Amino acid sequence: MRADMATRDARSLPPDALEALRRRAVAAVESGASQTEVARLFGVSRKTVGVWVSAYQRMGEESFRPKRRGRRPGEQMALSPAQQAWIVRTIVDGTPDRLGMPHRLWTGQAIVELVNREFRILLSPATVSKYLLRWGLIEERRLLDNRRGAGTVPVPRRGMRGVSGNEWIANAEILWLAWTRPHAPLHPQRGPVAGRQNLMSGFRDYFGDVNVLVAMSNRGVVFFQAKRGPFDAKQVTEFLERLMAQLGKGLNVIICGWPLQYYGLVRTWPQRYPNRVSVRFTLT
Repeated sequence: MRADMATRDARSLPPDALEALRRRAVAAVESGASQTEVARLFGVSRKTVGVWVSAYQRMGEESFRPKRRGRRPGEQMALSPAQQAWIVRTIVDGTPDRLGMPHRLWTGQAIVELVNREFRILLSPATVSKYLLRWGLIEERRLLDNRRGAGTVPVPRRGMRGVSGNEWIANAEILWLAWTRPHAPLHPQRGPVAGRQNLMSGFRDYFGDVNVLVAMSNRGVVFFQAKRGPFDAKQVTEFLERLMAQLGKGLNVIICGWPLQYYGLVRTWPQRYPNRVSVRFTLT
């Protein structure tokens, strides 16, 4: 009975007060407090706290804001089109350490920190993943399909072939590595949208000539770097070195999408970084 009363009391608060309460409750849970403890502290039901936390994980900053009727889905996004365009341009212009951030490569968490620093908007990593999919910048599906097909345990599996004399490294990070090109953005109902001017104002065909190096760990963490134009051999090697520096350990690399002209470069990695890099190739 008391929980129901508390829930009704929370809903009766003015919009600004309710937003502040939601923010404080979610922040407490994100800091490690249990939902039961937070419910008791703020005088609401545990179910209410769970709803607030789930909404934040799905929607990020937007979940805190008072709901308005009659808004179109695209207008409910936490980031404006101009803010999205700025973020994409910033990602394409260089790595996060160039901006004084403690990350060698872009990740969901790095983008969360960038958005919070620049716009004072707090997004969840799940919301960032949705933006990356919407922008077409990261092609996670192929990496996931290869990972599921070849297995995720740290031993060579059927469907992979290794470089001659190249041993799988014990206790190293397993990474599924690809070189991709951004595709057209997704329309919520109709799927890919091609050949139009859009949030990347001034960039024809959405991104222009952009290439992306992307690695996915067995834990599902994505590391990537983007640039205009193709990467050269030095930049590809620097990407590998940034991965090693960010993860602080050796790498078992599985190549699942790569330009043919750079296969020779990849094959040299185990010799260039002995006991630190192992390479396998998917057969698909």
